[in-house]
Amino acid sequence: MSDIFHEVEEEVRQERLQKWWKKYGDFVIAGVSVVVIGVAGYKLWQRYEEQQQLKATSEFQSAQMMSQAGQSDIAAQSYASIAKHAPSGYALIAQLAQADELLSSGRTNDAVALYMKLADSDKAGLGQVARMRAAWAQADTLSADALKALVAPLNDGKSQWRFMATELLAYRAMHDGKAAESLATYKILAADKDAPASLRQRAEAMVTLIETSGGKDFGTVPPPPKPTVQQETATP
Repeated sequence: MSDIFHEVEEEVRQERLQKWWKKYGDFVIAGVSVVVIGVAGYKLWQRYEEQQQLKATSEFQSAQMMSQAGQSDIAAQSYASIAKHAPSGYALIAQLAQADELLSSGRTNDAVALYMKLADSDKAGLGQVARMRAAWAQADTLSADALKALVAPLNDGKSQWRFMATELLAYRAMHDGKAAESLATYKILAADKDAPASLRQRAEAMVTLIETSGGKDFGTVPPPPKPTVQQETATP
């Protein structure tokens, strides 16, 4: 007797399942299809992104080789091309590199315009680098007030760029013949333990240069020597 009830119960279940499937089966299939298509699309997008990154890396290396060969104009064009189609991170770096090449080729106005475009679009990271480079590119041509306004976003107590911004203003003071003001600023930088070591060394060199020259003919501080091939390859 229990077997009969069990069979009847099973038939009722199947009948209910069939009715449910007729009513909702299409929705179930559609939902599964959406999930499958979504996963497949995501995988394809990941693969596309990887291919774009590999392509951008290869093109970036080619542009760097042109730059190292002294072909700044061609390198700038190559970086501009990369910036148009590369993933966002590569595009920003390519624009910064393009501005560097424009500056190297003597196209200062074009370089500064691109630096400022980056600085305005990216308030942190590369945008700050671009702002600093735009300031140095105009260190001798902008008025002192305009230069101060340009680096003001970098010259607060929290910015990691405040030391370089201060160094730039110290240089400009010296350029304007304000040796005492420049000397005082360089001394502060040289004594600031929070400043990068290389910047403190430059500041110390400028202090010595100004004090020994009396601020009359301060000249320029020579750049640090480039590492030898052995030093470059010795990094683990």
